[in-house]
Amino acid sequence: MIFSRKFFAYLSAVLFATIIGFSFMFVKMAIQYANPLDVLAARFSIALLFSLIILLFFRPKLSICWQDIVHLLPIALLNPFMYFLTQALGLVYLPASEAGIIQATLPVFTLLFASWILNEKTSWIQKLSMGLSVFGVMYIFIMSGTHFGLDQWIGIILLGVSTLSHAGYNILARTMTQKYSMIDMTYLMIFTGFVSFNVLSMGQHLMRGTLSQFFLPFTHPLFVLSVSYLGVLASYITFFLSNFALSEIEASKFGVFTNLTTIISIFSGVVILHESIFYYHYIGAFLVIAGVIGVNVFDTRKENKNEPVV
Repeated sequence: MIFSRKFFAYLSAVLFATIIGFSFMFVKMAIQYANPLDVLAARFSIALLFSLIILLFFRPKLSICWQDIVHLLPIALLNPFMYFLTQALGLVYLPASEAGIIQATLPVFTLLFASWILNEKTSWIQKLSMGLSVFGVMYIFIMSGTHFGLDQWIGIILLGVSTLSHAGYNILARTMTQKYSMIDMTYLMIFTGFVSFNVLSMGQHLMRGTLSQFFLPFTHPLFVLSVSYLGVLASYITFFLSNFALSEIEASKFGVFTNLTTIISIFSGVVILHESIFYYHYIGAFLVIAGVIGVNVFDTRKENKNEPVV
């Protein structure tokens, strides 16, 4: 076999980062027509519809039972529920650039959790590469003139919880993919997002007396295009990609790929939204990519294919 499962796992991680990187642009488009909870509800409604179409025509094997749901529910509560909810609410208080600084710490938390919980070992070169990647993202936003004020602490806390939720998901998914089917995990995550965000969105409309406006954003073609991308690619496909990647790649390594999303979101804004780009964007992008390569290439320990699961 020319390509191994490990190769496709790394390819999945790159595709994951690319899709998520472009998703920020589509979130910006969708949020022009609906509030964050409505966008999340529409996103996961489309994700569920697409997953049912896949189930109908391709018949992927689902073997999940009630006992499995109990064991897998913590993953679904961390991602998508806690991760996307606190991210959406945090972006109400912080601009996307400042949120990027906080979420750039995700690889650090993932590395720490992986060391404490999974006992994953990393070399000093990998730790240095991790810091280089995080510094690359922070450098971009610092050079952009980003600053934090006291009125932004709510947003900082919410996005901090979002980052910790995703790091926790990376760790749990790393262990659960050794025991459970990636398809089962993906479908449970989609269904959890569909139920939770639609309940929150409809509850918000009921309290405001605006339930009749729930489907109003779907009259705008750009909103439909945006939430379709977010639902199909940035939810269903990325859940499958991340679950598969974490079944083969250590959580600490996978976490670094998330920094690529920031770089991709910057360059997608330049190419598609015609935003400005400066010299420090190129320097930061180089540092991030160098860090990702360092963590995944300079692995001085031997691979243990029978890695213990905790």
